[in-house]
Amino acid sequence: MKIVILGLSITSSWGNGHATTYRSLVRALTRRGHDALFLERDMPWYGRNRDFPEPYGCTRLYTSLGDLERRFRAQIGEADLVIVGSYVPEGVAVGQWVLETARGVAAFYDIDTPVTLAKLERGDTEYLSPELIPRFDLYLSFTAGPILDRLEQEYGAPMARPLFCSVDPDLYYPTCRPLRWDLGYLGTYSDDRQPALERLLLEAARLYRNGSFVVAGPLYPDHIQWPPNVERFDHLPPRRHREFYNSQRCTLNVTRAEMKRAGYSPSVRLFEAAACATPIISDYWPGLENIFEIGREILVSRSAGETLRFLREMPGHELARMGERARERVLAGHTAAHRARELELYVSQAASKEAVQPENPLGASPPSRERGQAS
Repeated sequence: MKIVILGLSITSSWGNGHATTYRSLVRALTRRGHDALFLERDMPWYGRNRDFPEPYGCTRLYTSLGDLERRFRAQIGEADLVIVGSYVPEGVAVGQWVLETARGVAAFYDIDTPVTLAKLERGDTEYLSPELIPRFDLYLSFTAGPILDRLEQEYGAPMARPLFCSVDPDLYYPTCRPLRWDLGYLGTYSDDRQPALERLLLEAARLYRNGSFVVAGPLYPDHIQWPPNVERFDHLPPRRHREFYNSQRCTLNVTRAEMKRAGYSPSVRLFEAAACATPIISDYWPGLENIFEIGREILVSRSAGETLRFLREMPGHELARMGERARERVLAGHTAAHRARELELYVSQAASKEAVQPENPLGASPPSRERGQAS
């Protein structure tokens, strides 16, 4: 297939998790013989922080909506599949133009589905409007579960399908490294994640003064009081993620509030850490047990005390085996190659106007409407 993807960023992972998702997906698609073109708006903050200047496939930068329309009309029109991602600058205008221009399957790829729907409920159409949703042939979502039914029944999406984040096992795998930290966390600052980070890691660090902790990610405000045994990295490019995970005894996963409420929203950090066989301590959200077996492949903590119990009382060999089991689970169903094959299936269904619901690894409810049926 000829595929064009218009996404937030593939060249820079600074302050966003979209880049690693797009990189692994595009690489998998090109390996399967598809012709992939990624179009990215040239934004100054990404331009100053490009950590992947030569991505897989073909990447082109555009400077404005007008520049996009002038230079890439032919590619959009000729593509078998055009994907518009969430948080694309001027996303509504971009989506309207794509839907008017594309002759192949047009899809919206929502890497932020619960956030998107919360924004729409507030009347915030920063990158998507309710009117556009029924016009896309396919709505791809990072979130599964009941939210897929909402997209079809309330917003009129003809086909809402899960396309979760994934991991490239060629880039994320176990390595023999000295352990530097008992517990680490990798993530951009977010107001709604910070209380859980405070409770599960920072408070644990204050109680466990002989322990070693680390937090990596940009945009943390200056007023945060970091315990002395918490090391800080402002930005960790993806090329250093494998080293980071393999240097931790355990790693922490914290989920954004909207994702927790919706459930069924695995983070790319979950799959990256698991692919490295690093034991994971996570907050809980509905659907987590559909990805990893709690207590056997992943640990769930609700307090600093629980976090410390895992760190100080669980034997090292037990933690190591847990990490290995999580890695086995990810390699069996959550690699970029899996996502590329799922995307091929969805596009085939959309092109032939089928509405067959594929098996959903996170237990999404089956759609209750045929494609194109009025809501």
